[in-house]
Amino acid sequence: MASTDSLQWQFVAFDALSTQQLYSLLQLRTEVFVVEQNCVFQDMDGADSEAMHLLGIQENQLVAYARCFNAGIKFKEASIGRVITRSSMRGTGAGHALMRQAIQSLEQAWGGQPIRIGAQARLEKFYQQHGFAVASAPYIEDGIPHIEMLRS
Repeated sequence: MASTDSLQWQFVAFDALSTQQLYSLLQLRTEVFVVEQNCVFQDMDGADSEAMHLLGIQENQLVAYARCFNAGIKFKEASIGRVITRSSMRGTGAGHALMRQAIQSLEQAWGGQPIRIGAQARLEKFYQQHGFAVASAPYIEDGIPHIEMLRS
C-alpha cells in the first residue's frame, strides 16, 4: 500500500502550470469524475483560470489534486473543489492529507476565512472530519447527490 509520507505538494496558479501539469490534472479529473463515476459532465467549466491548483505528486505522478478559490468566485466564501485522489491511493490517508494541505494552502494564500464546498453527499462524514458542516439541503448535480458544506 502506498504511503502519503512521500507526497510532494505544489500550489500553482493556472498561468504557471506547465503543459504536463495541466495535462496530468485534466487526465486525472477525467479518469475519476467522468470514467470511474460514469458521469458525463463539463469538467472544464471555465473556472480553472481563476483557481489555484493543488498538486500532490508521488514518484513523478499526480496522485492527489484539488482546486482552490478565493472568496467571491465560486461562492461568497473561499472554496475547495475537484477534490480527487488516484484510485491506487485510496485507503492510504491521501484524501485526508489532500484536504489538510488544501485548507492550509488556501489560508496561506488568502488568510483564515470560512470555506464552502459542494460535496458529494456520500462524502459528508469525510469532510466533517476536516471541520465542514452541512449548510444546504441535498441537491442533484450532474446526476449525483450533493450538499453544500461550510467550514467556519
